[in-house]
Order: sequence, then C-alpha cells, then structure tokens
Amino acid sequence: MCGIAGIMMRDNQAVDPTVLAKLAHALNHRGPDETGIEIRRSVGLVNTRLAIVDIEGGQQPFRALDGSLLVGNGEIYNDLDLRNTLTHIDFQSGSDCETPLHMYGRHGLRFTHHLRGMYGLAIYDASGECLVLSRDPYGIKQLYYVITPAYFAFASEAQALIAAGLADNTVTPRVRAEMLQLQFTTGADTIFSDIKRVLPGQTLVVKNAEIAESARQRPHDTVRPRAPVANYEAASRELARRLRDSVEAHLRSDAPTGLFLSGGIDSSALLTLMSERSTQPVVALTAAFPGAAKDESGKAKAVARAANADHQLVNITAPDFFRCAPKLAAALDDPSADSSALPLFMLAEAAKARGLKVVLSGEGADELFGGYKRYRRAAWFFGLWRQKTRTRGVFSSLLPASALQAWREGLARTEQLESLPRISAMQTLQAIDCAEWLPNNLLLKLDRCLMAHGVEGRTPFLDPVLSPFAYDLPEAFKVRNGLGKWLLRDWVSRNTPGVDAWSKKQGFVPPVGQWIEPYKHRIKPLLLAHPAMRELSLQPTIERVYEDPARHPQAAWSLLFYALWHTRHVLGLDAEGRVDDVLDLGRRAA
Repeated sequence: MCGIAGIMMRDNQAVDPTVLAKLAHALNHRGPDETGIEIRRSVGLVNTRLAIVDIEGGQQPFRALDGSLLVGNGEIYNDLDLRNTLTHIDFQSGSDCETPLHMYGRHGLRFTHHLRGMYGLAIYDASGECLVLSRDPYGIKQLYYVITPAYFAFASEAQALIAAGLADNTVTPRVRAEMLQLQFTTGADTIFSDIKRVLPGQTLVVKNAEIAESARQRPHDTVRPRAPVANYEAASRELARRLRDSVEAHLRSDAPTGLFLSGGIDSSALLTLMSERSTQPVVALTAAFPGAAKDESGKAKAVARAANADHQLVNITAPDFFRCAPKLAAALDDPSADSSALPLFMLAEAAKARGLKVVLSGEGADELFGGYKRYRRAAWFFGLWRQKTRTRGVFSSLLPASALQAWREGLARTEQLESLPRISAMQTLQAIDCAEWLPNNLLLKLDRCLMAHGVEGRTPFLDPVLSPFAYDLPEAFKVRNGLGKWLLRDWVSRNTPGVDAWSKKQGFVPPVGQWIEPYKHRIKPLLLAHPAMRELSLQPTIERVYEDPARHPQAAWSLLFYALWHTRHVLGLDAEGRVDDVLDLGRRAA
C-alpha cells in the first residue's frame, strides 16, 4: 500500500523537481517507510511506500528493460501465479506491485484483466511516450487527476494535487449539494472543480498531457445471463471454497495483520477463516459505543471469545468525537459525511498503536449478497422500483425544494446506465450501489481513515474469485423470510461459533447525535458564523437541527463535518485541536 503521484508536461517541457517533492510530502502519511521519485524529462513519478510485501526489496518506481516505469498503490493477490507465466522476466523484487509492469509489457492495455487485487497504478510507457493510469474494478483504491494547458497530473489523494499547486480548491456547488444530501459524491466529478476521479475499472492513456484513450473493466458483467447454480447445497459448498480462497489470498503479507470485527456476520465469517489459517490468536478490534442504544460490541465479544481471538474494544465517547472529528475531516479530502467514518478512524488509530500494518474488513458483503432492505423491496410490484434508490436526501425534510438543487443528477445517470433488461430489479440496485455507494463512500472512507494512520485495509468480499459468484446468485439464495444475505448467514451459522447469524441487520450506526448533544451550544454559534454555512444560507436549518441533534443526527453531523472540512480543505487552515477550536479558526478567517 502506498501513495502515488506524477505529472506529464505538455510539449516535452521539463518537470520541476520541487513539484514532485511537494506531492511526496503531501502523501507521506500513506507511505512513511520510503519515498521514490524519478524524472524522464517531461514525466515525473512519485511513490511513498508502506512496505507490506518484500519489505526490504520492494522500492518503487519499478523499471522494465525498455525503460518503462511503474508506481503502484495496492496489492496484487495473484502475483505469484502471474510470475509463473512471466518466466522470461528477471524480476528486480519480490513485491506484488512489480508484476503489473511486466503484464502491461505482454498484454498492453488489457493487462488489468489479469490482475486479482486492489490497485491504483501509473505506468510510464517509454516506447509509446505515454502515461497509463488504471484503477481496480471495484474502486477499492482511489486515483485523481487534473488537466491544464500546461500539464496532466495525478495522485492517490485529491489534496496532494492542491498542496503541490497543481489544482485549485474551488468547490463545485452541485457536487457540494450532492455530498450534503447523499453523504457522498458520484461519478468522475469531485467536489473540487479542477479535479476528476479515475473511475473504478477505468484505464486512461495520456499523451502530451491529454487523455488519448479510455477503457473500462466492470466488476461483474451485468449483461450476461446469470450463471446457473445446481442447487442450494452446491452453492453453499462453492461459497465456502471461494471464501477460503479469497481470505487466504488477502492474508498474504510480510507485516502484522488484524481484523476489524463488528459483531455482524461479515466480519465474523472473516474471523473464522483467518483463525483457520493462523497458529496465533487473530488480533481483532471492535468499536464500542458505551451508553448507546445500538452497540454490537457484546456480539463481537462473544464471537471473539469463541474464536480465541486477541480482542480489543475501542470505546468511543463524546469527548473522543470532539477530539477526533477535525482530524477525520482533514483525512477525508474527497468528502464523505457518513457518520460511521469516525469510529473507523479511531479503529485505525488503535490498529496503528497495536503495530498492525494490514487490517481485513467486511466491506462489500451487503452489496453483493443482498444485505440491504432496499434490495428486498426491489422485488415488490414486479420490480417497478428497480431504478429508485436514495430518493430522499439528508436535508429533504429540512430545506425548501429550491435549496441544494440538482443533488440527484449524478445518481440518476448511474441508475439509467445500470438498468439493463437482462438483470433483476435486485441486481439493478446492487449494480448501482457497486458503481457509486461502494467506491465513493464505503471504500473511500476505509482508504482515508486507515491510510491517515499508515494502515492498509483489505476487503476479501470484493475479490474476483468471490464477488461475481455472489452477485450472480439466485435471489432466493440472497433473500428469504425477510432476511438478506441468506446463503452467507447459513454458512456462518454452521461454521462460526458464538454468532447469531439470524438476527436482523442492525447496521454500523454510531450515536453521533448523542455525541454532539453535550457540545451543541458551543457548536451552533460557531456554525452560524462559519463562512461555509453563510455561503450556503443554511442558518435556519442549523437552528432547527441543533435544537435537538439527537432527532436529526445525520443532518447535525453533515453540517458540522462540512464546516470542519471547509476549514481545512478550502480555507487551508490547520485541523489540529478540538471541534470548537477548528470551527473558530474558520469563523475568524472570514
């Protein structure tokens, strides 16, 4: 896992080394172990490395005999298999990120079709004098770029492009409205007007600082008819085989590895499979919310005890929220107002303190096995709701219709693209979530929260061996008796002691309204005076929401998060200190 960045100047102009140094400095938290920089006149590449595989020998950039270079962020889980097909290559390291460079030399732009893993990659093709950028099909790793009349630049994080002076931090109002209403943003456009995302599964070819070619690999082919499954028991056996295969691949590491254990069935399944392969107790970390109505830490304790895990509870309280929220907003440069990011940030902090460099997590299971209530509803009325998802925003009942306009345009475009005639209503909603909600919210916050602490997050459910199988399952294997993820629940009930596999999904919902309540009288006047809120003219909404934040928890958090985010990423002010300190900085800056 690493941070990568680079630049291609137009008309063969020389790269300024100080720009690359600024990029490296801005990405240092992603790769604190070492930094690699290389310049080929008009092209410069940067890597900040978090050493996971071949700790001593995996320095980047990697080089091919023809002079081509690669910098990579991620993990290639079938690296050893691919090396066996590249017997003519004299590899310079044991790093899994070297292999894609040689696969590109053999297969050209279709090299990503052979990769099993999560990645953001940049290749300088010396013979073609072009840059090639690629992102994994599920968008587990992010990659951003900016195009100007003078250069094309890219980085693992949008903030690095701004910090290096390569992009402006002007906010796009439509995307800002989308983030406030949806909690995340969609498509290629980021909240920064200059900066775009490389889309999940997309490969870009850049020549003379312009995009010359673009191709895209989908995470699952939604056009083909569903692959037949012989029967339920056969599907259960196949699930077990694929789960074990994926977890085994995701455990490849030369650094200490642990697990985020929520107490739900997804992470409980991972704990079972990790325990099977480990001679030592698995280190498992769980967020606990003392005094909250929804707290699954008791369930996690039971599962951890049954698996003999080395289990640590990370208690999160209102003072923790007050301390950590500004740091979280600073880490989420591409903003996600999902309140579950705060406990995730603190779990990553605890993982670093335990000396872990790799953590497995259960993202993707709900989207692929049918865990959400909206999937079960999709079959109602003959699938007439198949295109309708997130029709109401966070502030829909709190604002007039004229406010935060056009917030649903990006999601509507994706719904249109994913509504294909040969897939079911449930699969349509799953495909929409895999295209937007998963990469631009769940995986984004996993990446930023963990990499802020130099920890790599791995997601075994989002694996090419497992995920298409899950997506293609018959609906009766996903949903029964009002419960989603039926096949996965059944496997967990048979194989994971200590877990209640048949309880209804509770969701990872932290008591953010309860955390804000003790501080609402300090926060509200600072929000009312903050330039971000004045620009939006949301003062009446702030008054209403902060009268009772426990009644409007997500709205209270979204307003606060955006003000903290604006202070750091638009005003450019230091995010150190408590919530009120940072908000006051923003207020005084106005």
